[in-house]
Amino acid sequence: MTDGVTRKSQHLDIVLKRDVAAHGVTTGLEATRFEHVALPEMALADVDVSTTFLNRQLGAPLLISSMTGGPERADGINRAIAEAAQHLRIAFGVGSQRVALEGGNQGLARGGFGRHLRDAAPDVPILANFGAAQLRGWDGSDMARRAVDMIGADALIVHLNPLQEVVQPEGDRDWRSVLDALAALAKASPVPVIVKEVGAGISGAMARRLWDAGIRIIDVAGAGGTSWAAVEAERATDARAKEIAAPFRDWGIPTARAVADVRAACPSATVIASGGLRDGLDVAKSIRLGADLGGFAAGVLDAALLGGEALSGRLGVVVEQLRIACFCTGSRDLAALRRARLVGNDAASG
Repeated sequence: MTDGVTRKSQHLDIVLKRDVAAHGVTTGLEATRFEHVALPEMALADVDVSTTFLNRQLGAPLLISSMTGGPERADGINRAIAEAAQHLRIAFGVGSQRVALEGGNQGLARGGFGRHLRDAAPDVPILANFGAAQLRGWDGSDMARRAVDMIGADALIVHLNPLQEVVQPEGDRDWRSVLDALAALAKASPVPVIVKEVGAGISGAMARRLWDAGIRIIDVAGAGGTSWAAVEAERATDARAKEIAAPFRDWGIPTARAVADVRAACPSATVIASGGLRDGLDVAKSIRLGADLGGFAAGVLDAALLGGEALSGRLGVVVEQLRIACFCTGSRDLAALRRARLVGNDAASG
C-alpha cells in the first residue's frame, strides 16, 4: 500500500507531466460572453478589483487553491505561494495537511507546513486543509485546531473527493455520516470552515445541505480542469484499476453551472469558483455568474515551482486581465461587474 507521502508526490508528478485534464466536459465559462462597452467613460486606473475575504482586504478576488501536501518539495512550493500571495494581496490555501497531522513532528517536517508560511504572508488569508473522509476517524475539533495552529490559518478547508477516493486503491470508501461530522466541525472549529470539491463540482442542492449544516463558504471546484479520476487512472498499476477509473474522467458539474446553482441555492454564502479557470477573464465571468473569488491550482503550479517571483508574475497577468474585463464592461468595481450585461444565450440574465 502506498504511503501518504509517496502518493502526494505521485500526484504532483502526474499533474505536472501528464494530460489529466477533462476531455469531454468544459468549465462552461466559454458560453458566457460580456456585452462590450465601446465607451467605458473612465480610465483603466479607475478600476478597483479589491475585495474583503475573512476580514482581510484583498487586492483582487483571487485564491491560490490547494495544490500539494506531503512531499518534501512542497515546502518550496508553499513558500512560493505565500510570497506571491503576500505580494499581490490575495488568499491562498495549502494542500492537504493529513500527512502532517497524522505524522506529528515528522509529518510536519515532511509536509512543507509551519509558521514560516504566516511569516511570509502576514497580511493575507491563509487556509488550512484536510479531507472530509478523515472526519469519521478523527476528533474533528482537535484536528481543526491543530491544522489551523500549524500554519496560523484564517480558515479551514475541508475537501470533498468521493470520486477520487473510490477509484484510488488506498482510498476511503465509507462516506457515511460525513455531513453530520461537518456540521459538528462547523460548530466547534476555531475558524470558519470552507467546504470544497476537487474537480467534480458542488450542486445547488448539496450547497443548501451544507448551508443548513452551518457551512458559509463553498468552493465549487467544478469539472473542466484537472480530473482526479484521470490522475488516479495514471497512478494505477494494474489494468483493472485503470479500466474502472477511465470513464469518470469527464464526471462532474461544469464550473459555470456549479457557481450559478450554488449562488441561487445559497444567496448569502461566500462562493469560490475553481476548477479549470485559465485567466482573468474566466475570473470575471465567474464573478458575473455569482462567485466572490476565483481559485487557481494546477494552472499555476508550473510557475509556483519556479518560485514566488514567477508565480507573482503569472498571477499579476490574471489580475490585469480581470481589470481589463471590468474596464471593457464599464465596471468600476466588482459590484458593478456583477451587473454587467451579457450577450448571446445569456442576454436574458444581463
